[in-house]
Amino acid sequence: MKRPVQTLLLTLTGTGLLHTALFTDIYLRYVKAGLRPLLIVSGAVLLLLGLAAAALRDQPRHTAHEHGHDHAGAPRVAWLLFLPATSLLFYAPPALGAYTAARSSTKPVAVQKGFAALPATSPLPLTLTDFTKRVQQDRSRAIRSRIVRLTGFVTPAEDDDGFYLTRIIFTCCAADSQTVKVRVYGTEAPPANTWLAVTGTWHPHGGLGTRTAQAALDVKDTRPIAQPVNAYTDDLPLTPS
Repeated sequence: MKRPVQTLLLTLTGTGLLHTALFTDIYLRYVKAGLRPLLIVSGAVLLLLGLAAAALRDQPRHTAHEHGHDHAGAPRVAWLLFLPATSLLFYAPPALGAYTAARSSTKPVAVQKGFAALPATSPLPLTLTDFTKRVQQDRSRAIRSRIVRLTGFVTPAEDDDGFYLTRIIFTCCAADSQTVKVRVYGTEAPPANTWLAVTGTWHPHGGLGTRTAQAALDVKDTRPIAQPVNAYTDDLPLTPS
C-alpha cells in the first residue's frame, strides 16, 4: 500500500469517526455514550495525522528507492481497511438486535439488599432488570398483582409460546454486550426486533420473591414504540412513547 493511499486511509477514518460521533447517534450502536469524547479525540488525531502526512508528502526526502530497496509495499488484504473506514461515512451497519440477543449471554442480575416501597403509579414503569429483581428477590412480594409497564425489543421464544422482551446492555462497547430478557405470555409474537411498550402483571411461575420465580409477564396491552436513544442500556426510554 503506497504512502498516498495510507494517507487517504488515515484521513477517511478520522473524518468518519468525527462524522459519526459529532453529527449522528450511530456511534451508540458500538460504544456507550460516555466514550463519545474519546471517539472525537481519536477521530481528530487520525485526521490531523492524515493531513500532516499529505502536507509532508511532496517534500524532498531520501527513500528506500534511492538505494535500490522498496519496503513500502503491504499485503493486498490491507485494502480491506477501507471498508470500515468508508462505512463510517456512507453505510451504518445494522444495530444489534434479536439475532445477537438469542446467542449472547444473559446478564446476571445483581443481588439487592432491601427494596423501597413501590409508588402507586399504574401502570408502574420499570426496567427489565428492576422487574426481574422484584420478582426474584423482593421478599415482600410487592410486585404481586401490580400492573407494570416494560419496554424493549422482541426476541422470538424457542417454543413459539409468547416472546422475550429484551434489552442489550453495553458494559463498554458492542464486543462485551449482554442481554436481559423478560418472557411475555398471552399474545402472539410481533416481528423480531420490534420495539414495544408492554403492560401486564407478573406471570405466576415459581415462588415470588425467590430465585425460582420466572421473570415473566402476562400481557394486558402491547404498543409499538420508536427505538429509544438509550437503546443499549436497561434504562427507561429517554424518548417519548
